[in-house]
Amino acid sequence: MAEYERSRTMPAQPERVFDRAADVGRLDAWLPDALHVRPQEPPAVTVHEDRSDEDTSALLRAERDQMRIEWGTREQGSYAGWLQVAGIGSGASEVTVHLSFFEDSHDPGERAACAALDSSLERLEEQVRGGAQDLSG
Repeated sequence: MAEYERSRTMPAQPERVFDRAADVGRLDAWLPDALHVRPQEPPAVTVHEDRSDEDTSALLRAERDQMRIEWGTREQGSYAGWLQVAGIGSGASEVTVHLSFFEDSHDPGERAACAALDSSLERLEEQVRGGAQDLSG
């Protein structure tokens, strides 16, 4: 099993960051470029991976009262992850994202996983910096 975790400070209230991160219809805006999420009957989603051109059944749960999003594959249980948002004062937030790969065949390796996490956090920060009008539609 391999685990990877990255954090980033963002200049936005935790509620704003969480709401943006948890918007299932807009996950593609901050997830790694090669992943695309299609909502199903909640909490089910389908994740399409460009690299393998495969769809995977997954679960996605967002708990606003905990400022936490959790996800993972359904049938094969090959990976899981979570994103946690915490307020750190002065209108800023600390966002931590964590991935666990339970099968070596799904582990992209430390360099690729950490680069994808860093890129995702950067893209999420760009989304929350985009202004309130960006969140509305």
